[in-house]
Amino acid sequence: MSKISNTNLNVIVKLNSAFNLSLPVSVEEFLEKTGKIFLFAKRFFTEAFLPPFDFREAYKQSFSIGYKSLPLIGITGFIIGFTLTLQSIPTLNKFGAASLVPSMVAVAVLREIGPVISSLIFAGKIGSGIGAELGSMRVTEQIDAMEVSGTRPFRYLVVTRIIASTFTLPLLVIYADLIALLGGFIAVNISSPMNLNLYFMSAFSGLGFMDVIPATIKTYFFGFAIGLVGCNEGWNAARGTESVGIAANTAVVISSLMVIIIDMLAVQITSLL
Repeated sequence: MSKISNTNLNVIVKLNSAFNLSLPVSVEEFLEKTGKIFLFAKRFFTEAFLPPFDFREAYKQSFSIGYKSLPLIGITGFIIGFTLTLQSIPTLNKFGAASLVPSMVAVAVLREIGPVISSLIFAGKIGSGIGAELGSMRVTEQIDAMEVSGTRPFRYLVVTRIIASTFTLPLLVIYADLIALLGGFIAVNISSPMNLNLYFMSAFSGLGFMDVIPATIKTYFFGFAIGLVGCNEGWNAARGTESVGIAANTAVVISSLMVIIIDMLAVQITSLL
């Protein structure tokens, strides 16, 4: 048993060093990493409610994050809806339920596939970008200079980015869901023509309150987790140029893992309601 554990640990360490990720490889390191994230979140909530708040920087970050993510999120949403519809039509045709394709695609996309896939794409693009940006500022001592000058860089750099990612991701998910439904409409018309109004009436007929509201609420937690992890990794980056890449890669891995964990918890809570 000890040989197997040592072998697995060695494999994890080698993969960790190969991909330049500062991931925890033991229970102690995992707990330490988790504790640092919680302390960083505590500091965020402490700083976020202290005036004055930089609304201009938050708006700037929201626009930058949303604008940069629109093309990739849109393409991803279209592919999700188009592919899911094409794969569902032959299966439902066997049971004579081809008319249920729009509603099935709408429920699958809005409840689970759209929010999770869009959040993972968001984590890969925005989470890594925040980690690399703040990491480079830490390495080049720009943050230290701001702290010395008394400009409270945590509130200006961290609070605004976390708030921007928290409130921008839900809008991007809604955008991705609509594009996914349009992709499904195009896929449906490949096999049999269908009117656009009829398609959307059929798609939304199968949706209820518990299909839309919980799926929208959990995207706020996804955005908060992605922004929090990205800022944490960049803010606490070590000295040296290679630490910028490590911060970016680690931010993607941990934020993606947190999205999956939050989604699992959200599904369990929703099922109990």
